[in-house]
Amino acid sequence: MRPNARKNIIYSIVLLTSIMLVYLWRNRDQTEVTQAEAEVVAGKMTLSGKTMGTTYNITYLDDKSRDLQQSIDSLLVVFNQSLSTYIPDSELSQFNQGDTLDFKLPYLLPVLEASKKVYENTNGAFDPTVGPLVNIWGFGPGGPELKDSVDIKSLLTTVGFTKIEFDQKQLRKKVAGIYLDFSAIAKGYGSDVVADFLKQKAISNYLVEIGGELVANGMNEKGELWKVGVNRPEESANANALISIIALQDRGMATSGNYRNYYVRDSVKISHTINPATGYPVNHSLLSATVVADNCMTADAYATAMMVMGKDKAIALDSALSEIEVFLIYDDGNGGYKTFASESLKPFLSFPQEN
Repeated sequence: MRPNARKNIIYSIVLLTSIMLVYLWRNRDQTEVTQAEAEVVAGKMTLSGKTMGTTYNITYLDDKSRDLQQSIDSLLVVFNQSLSTYIPDSELSQFNQGDTLDFKLPYLLPVLEASKKVYENTNGAFDPTVGPLVNIWGFGPGGPELKDSVDIKSLLTTVGFTKIEFDQKQLRKKVAGIYLDFSAIAKGYGSDVVADFLKQKAISNYLVEIGGELVANGMNEKGELWKVGVNRPEESANANALISIIALQDRGMATSGNYRNYYVRDSVKISHTINPATGYPVNHSLLSATVVADNCMTADAYATAMMVMGKDKAIALDSALSEIEVFLIYDDGNGGYKTFASESLKPFLSFPQEN
């Protein structure tokens, strides 16, 4: 064989070997990525169940694939034993039936502290002592109770967060007949409690939802921010009828609205949102208030307050407070609706279809 031919054959072999090595190297890298992605997906845990008269849905990424449902259910049982008005011997029920309460569980004091702050920031629009009015209007444990002879003014004498006092150890009534109801903040607080539990388990990527109130942290299995929808404010709209989608970055989110939780009496629609100042259900153009905050308990309370305040005062509150971001849906007066969003929230908002 001639020397040049031998050199060409050797060169070809070397070139082919190099190509094969590069191909194998690249395929090895791709295999590693695919395996890594598969591990993340394999570690995706999805739990669902019932609590607080509603449902919960929890998704988290855990490389150990731990099933934490039993622990979470047990945690929520204790949580309800503290704050439920539907459990006769809960801490909250004991207080409502008596005059004082010594704290035994760790949940009542934090919700009192948060409630006091939101009460003050909203000039009383958020007020957990509105319980007697909620019950009389038919949105409490006893069902509809409203009668023509009810004196709303007399009930207002037992409404006002300043009519209770508390310290680190005890809760006390300053006026007899005070009845606390944390249903407007409890689901958000419960979501925070579950989120804190996941953090204690060294889980940093999760989405917790209880009754529509959410806490998101980290990323989903695709490496993206968790995305949650805001429903259209229509009575007949299903869960997939969204007006917007919000990407949550380590935040809590809560939505309050009047378009579903109501009943009709004498051809009048009775809303579940009661104004603590007047004692009557609200009647204004604001249909839905979504609030984003550092924690879901705060978001839940402000969302409720905004439904009491109405659109203009809710927008003013958004401007006054840096700790919250809002997305409001309101009646445009012509059979449709419009939206308002905080400027800082707009980069995280998307709209699946035109309003």
